[in-house]
Amino acid sequence: MSEPAHAIVVELPQRRSLPRAALAAMRPRQWTKNLLLFAGIIFAAKLGDPGRWVSAVTAVAAYCAASSAAYLVNDVRDAAADRRHPVKRSRPVARGELGEREALALSGALALVAVAFTATLGLASLACLGAFLALQAAYSLRLKTIELVDVLTIAALFVLRAAAGAIAVSVVISQWLLLCTFLLALFLALGKRRAELALDGVRARPVLAGYTPDLVDQLLAVVAASTIGAYAAYSLTAHDSRWLLATLPFVVYGLFRYLLLLHRRGLGEEPDALLVEDVPLLVTVAAWAAMCALVLMGS
Repeated sequence: MSEPAHAIVVELPQRRSLPRAALAAMRPRQWTKNLLLFAGIIFAAKLGDPGRWVSAVTAVAAYCAASSAAYLVNDVRDAAADRRHPVKRSRPVARGELGEREALALSGALALVAVAFTATLGLASLACLGAFLALQAAYSLRLKTIELVDVLTIAALFVLRAAAGAIAVSVVISQWLLLCTFLLALFLALGKRRAELALDGVRARPVLAGYTPDLVDQLLAVVAASTIGAYAAYSLTAHDSRWLLATLPFVVYGLFRYLLLLHRRGLGEEPDALLVEDVPLLVTVAAWAAMCALVLMGS
């Protein structure tokens, strides 16, 4: 008589309370993306102006709320697909910890908070937020299913963040800096697609059918080279002091380090987490920021 097979028991994470589930669904860890709104006040060398800092912080808070509103809508639409994903299945909506109606109600409330905060910054800021929310909605509803358009849309959302930060504090942001923002965001979005393609047997994102590893690798190489060139042009033309060019090695190393992690360790699916969890990358970003601050304050 054969022995009975041993059952495989998988321990599921403990269910979260409704408030904790709602907070997790807002994805606060991804609010780091909105720190880009500080670029305007930093690179315009207006660090000593308290009034502008208040406006910048208000803008960051507004875009954190707007981003979370978009994440909630996206999670409701993707709940079924997320349940098949090894990481995304733990999201509150996919797990049933946060109901779809509750998620949409919270999304609407956050969008209103974002509008209320941005209204204090003027009509131009409101127009920029409207464009951001509209593009987020278009991405969730359709654009994320179209290859190439999906990553270009993600990059455009980062450009809107950078522009919004400059508008909020009434400074003119360099066109080269906006181009650098677009290219770097495009690089990270392509890296995310490359990591998703490497997941065995998982195609929870339909747009992946339009990509191949070889294609994405070629696009990553082109965008990385373009980012380095655009940043070099920015550092040489945007300020009186050309010492900003001394920060270029940090940019080059950061891009190379990211590619190394992507190919050697299969990381990159969550670029926001990778940028704060990998120590060499974290040190590189901190050193780049410190060098930029020294150059800008001395210019």
